[in-house]
Amino acid sequence: MVLMGLTMFGEELKSPNGAFKMFFELKDGVPTYQLALHDKAVIKESKLGLELKDAESLLNGFEVTGVEHASFDATWQPVWGEWKDIRNHYNEMAVTLSQTESQRKMLIRFRLFDDGIGFRYEFPEQEHLTYFVIKEERTQFAMAGDHKAFWIPGDYDTQEYDYTESKLSEIRGLMEKAVTPNASQTPFSDTGVQTALMMKSDDGLYINLHEAALVDYACMHLELDDRNLVFESHLTPDARGDKGYMQAPCTTPWRTVIASDDAADILMSNITLNLNEPCAYDDVSWIKPVKYIGVWWEMITGKGSWAYTDATSVKLGEKFYASTPPNSTHSANNDNVKRYIDFAAEHGFDAVLVEGWNEGWEDWFGKSKDYVFDFITPYPDFDVEMLRDYAKAKGVRIMMHHETSGSVRNYERHMDKAYQFMADNNYNSVKSGYVGDIIPRGEYHYGQWMVNHYQYAVEKAAEYKVMVNAHEAVRPTGLSRTYPNLIGNESARGTEYEAFGGNNVNHTTILPFTRLIGGPMDYTPGIFEPDVSQYNPDNGSRVRTTIARQLALYVTMYSPLQMAADLPETYTKHMDAFQFIKDVAIDWEDTKVLEAEPGDYITYARKEKDGHRWFVGRTNDEQGRTSHIQFDFLEPGKKYVATVYADAKDAHWETNPKAYQINKYVVTNKSKLSQYCAPGGGYAISIVEVKEKSDIRGVKRL
Repeated sequence: MVLMGLTMFGEELKSPNGAFKMFFELKDGVPTYQLALHDKAVIKESKLGLELKDAESLLNGFEVTGVEHASFDATWQPVWGEWKDIRNHYNEMAVTLSQTESQRKMLIRFRLFDDGIGFRYEFPEQEHLTYFVIKEERTQFAMAGDHKAFWIPGDYDTQEYDYTESKLSEIRGLMEKAVTPNASQTPFSDTGVQTALMMKSDDGLYINLHEAALVDYACMHLELDDRNLVFESHLTPDARGDKGYMQAPCTTPWRTVIASDDAADILMSNITLNLNEPCAYDDVSWIKPVKYIGVWWEMITGKGSWAYTDATSVKLGEKFYASTPPNSTHSANNDNVKRYIDFAAEHGFDAVLVEGWNEGWEDWFGKSKDYVFDFITPYPDFDVEMLRDYAKAKGVRIMMHHETSGSVRNYERHMDKAYQFMADNNYNSVKSGYVGDIIPRGEYHYGQWMVNHYQYAVEKAAEYKVMVNAHEAVRPTGLSRTYPNLIGNESARGTEYEAFGGNNVNHTTILPFTRLIGGPMDYTPGIFEPDVSQYNPDNGSRVRTTIARQLALYVTMYSPLQMAADLPETYTKHMDAFQFIKDVAIDWEDTKVLEAEPGDYITYARKEKDGHRWFVGRTNDEQGRTSHIQFDFLEPGKKYVATVYADAKDAHWETNPKAYQINKYVVTNKSKLSQYCAPGGGYAISIVEVKEKSDIRGVKRL
């Protein structure tokens, strides 16, 4: 569908390469916009504005009182990331609108990149608009067709759902099945979905809707008018039902549209990062990517427990644990933690996560309990000082765990002491958790109040030089550019669900197109024992993957925080495959997407930062496929050894998940590879430059 031409009242903005065109038009006082790529409609005419509480809306009655154009082109270096250098290149148009009767002003700023657009509302300091309450933001995204979409239900409290693949018109009929149980959930509509939303048109256009720089504002969902195929923004409310408290001068987050006729371009886009502010810290020397293992999977599977006793009711500070017998399943005990530290030190890992180390796990969940943890008092069998010194002597750090159980008031009450405790005991990273309903009661995980809390936690952590990996928090929107100590988020259905019945087989072929558009995910890959009953006979779950794909995830699921999530004793059975986890980098100089189709497969190639090695990863859906790649990303004239960790011919996620093969080849930038990928499988490749001829003696050339 081709966009109609502009009327005399319209304004046009082109991307730097001219491929995108954005049209702004004021129609009967209502601001509207359209977006086209190569003259093909991406967003049809869509309305803009906000509805206010107890005040005249900011939806209509406007006149254009100013239009400013600008261009920007600069390159910046992230503290960590998928690229060493990121180009930020856009053309900008800022439209100032005045509401004739109310004399209020609103500015809409558009930034058009070569891969899409970002726009936001700005409210300058003015006489007639200072404090206001948002009833609803009414930003529209009108689709040009009944696109295929990869979606999860709109929910104020969780993104931990499997993705559904369907036409937009089919969302309503599939919603009930898509809403699966969760510890805290508040779905709000039969057609509401979450961002980042990935779509594909019938004529091969890939479209992604998300937001950037979510600060002091409610998380945006998308409400679909399935008759007209128009999405409208739907903000997460607070306990009173209000959507946001604002004070001018202020801005909203950016609304983003990424589009291309090549799926790989969606994955390569840096719009989300580029729409965030530069790094807020002068000193970033303390922020380092982390490869870790952890006392975690054994509890997730039910082999061990977080709790020290089998009691069902505890009150902190009442010397309960001195007189209560311990159970025999508590995992965070001195001997077990030392075993993990030894394994981490032997194999070159940076840290060991320990969950269940602190008092309060007996009745932490589902009780709406305010004083649930104090974040500094260990169980009797966890010797903080001894384990600190033991780990430090071996060059390993212990990673802190702060589960809040949703009691955010309690966490903020203890936060300074908790971070100081970390600083005193050589902890420099924390996994925080927000499982369960929020306290203050009535607030949601994704409302403005909680968004401000997550921001507060990250900035407070920086005062103590602590890196944060927040689970169950709002999904990221590129804020790691500004606050790079936010080194990880969960905010999606991760590996833990493989022990809770399983994820869809194609899950990891979708997440990079959706959840990871906003920032890295602590997905916790590396599971080598897919049969969970081997750890817990009462748990019949199966991890829907092959071992080869688990290796691939270290490349395809980007994160500067990567966990080898399985148990040490399991890795010792597969040390040849485990070698890839030891070798793979976690910070990158360059990234290429070699193959990509959402829901089917993704193949990445990445070059380590400040090094010469390349790593390739391929994740595959439930169909067996053959991947075809070229090594033209390698430096011409050089030879490399490629170690390929692949599915065996008879591998299958369900029937033969541990069947893998490891082959070595000599490759150059002219080499090609055709590699079979099993159902639920994939492959991983480490590529090392040849230094000595003896390194390739007897190795097959590819």
